[in-house]
Amino acid sequence: MSNFALVPGSSLDSFRGSLAHREMERPGVTIAERTGISLSQVLASRGAEVQLGKRILEVFNIALPLTPRYVGSSAISFVWAGPSQWLALGEQRDGQAFASSLSSSLLGLAATVDQSDGRAIIRVSGPRIRDALAKGLHIDLHPSVFRSGHTAITAVSHIGVHFWQLDDLPTYEFTMFRSFAVAFCEWLMEAAAEFGVMIVK
Repeated sequence: MSNFALVPGSSLDSFRGSLAHREMERPGVTIAERTGISLSQVLASRGAEVQLGKRILEVFNIALPLTPRYVGSSAISFVWAGPSQWLALGEQRDGQAFASSLSSSLLGLAATVDQSDGRAIIRVSGPRIRDALAKGLHIDLHPSVFRSGHTAITAVSHIGVHFWQLDDLPTYEFTMFRSFAVAFCEWLMEAAAEFGVMIVK
C-alpha cells in the first residue's frame, strides 16, 4: 500500500494563473482568498442561548450577536448564521483543534463542527466593489442600510453564500462551499471587468 499525505492548498491557485493577465495596476475591485483560518459551526443547545452568550462574553470578551451581525477580535470572530447558530472564525490553521478547543470552552452549551476544509473564505474590496456585487447580489449594500458588522445569507449567481462587511472601505468576506469558490470568483471577475480587477495572494 502506498503512503500519501494531504497537503492543504488554495482553492484558487489554478484560477489565479488563468486570469493573471486581467489584473490591473489600480483596480476597482480586489479579490483574495483567506487561508490559514479555522472555521467552525456553533449550534446552541436547546434553551441555552442566554447561557451561551454569557459564557462567550466571559471567555472571549465578545457579545454573541443574536441578529445578523459579525463581531470579533484579532483571535476569534462570531458571525450570526441563523436562529441559535453562528460561524466561529479562528486565526489558526488546525481546524479540528480549534473546534475542539471551542467546544471545551463552551462547556456543553453548544455543539461545534469543524467547517475549515469544507468552505472557502473570499475577501473582496475596492472602490467599485458595491457596483460589481450589485450585478448579482440581491441585497442593498448602500451604506445607509448595510454597514460594517452586518451579515447576510443569500445567493450570488445561483451560489449559496454567507457574507459580512468588515469595514467602511468597504471590505466584505464571502464564505461558500469550497467547490464553488472558483465559480464565485469567475462570476465576480466578469461582473467587475469594467472596473478593473486584481487577485491578491
